[in-house]
Amino acid sequence: MNLNKVFLIGRLTNDPQIKNLPSGKMICIFGLATDRFFVDKEGQKQQQTEFHNIVLFGRLAEIASQYLKKGNLVFIEGRLKTRNWQDANGTTRYRTEIIGERIQLGPKGGEKASSAQKEISLSEEIPIIEEEEIDIKDIPF
Repeated sequence: MNLNKVFLIGRLTNDPQIKNLPSGKMICIFGLATDRFFVDKEGQKQQQTEFHNIVLFGRLAEIASQYLKKGNLVFIEGRLKTRNWQDANGTTRYRTEIIGERIQLGPKGGEKASSAQKEISLSEEIPIIEEEEIDIKDIPF
């Protein structure tokens, strides 16, 4: 049995970038930061941040480009994909990405919203958006 599944909740590190594939499908690319908090051996609270490359296709890409901005909180469900290519010097480069299959947008207003706005936002129905399977081999980057 095999399983390739990723669940991430984090904040966008940059605004989503939109491109169109030769097939006409839309693709959206952005970075996501996730934090891990722990107590070290000396009893000091520590924070580690991991950075992830997110790729969305089709309707998910469209929604992300409309509603997401740098700093927004988002839940991503997807799978890992590692691509490789030759750079201009002939060196093989690798990039591991999360291919998003579902996203859930975080609460509206973000950190700067008042407590009343946050309460209203958190009680709102937050949509979960799913996308069909798409082949990644034609991505032009």
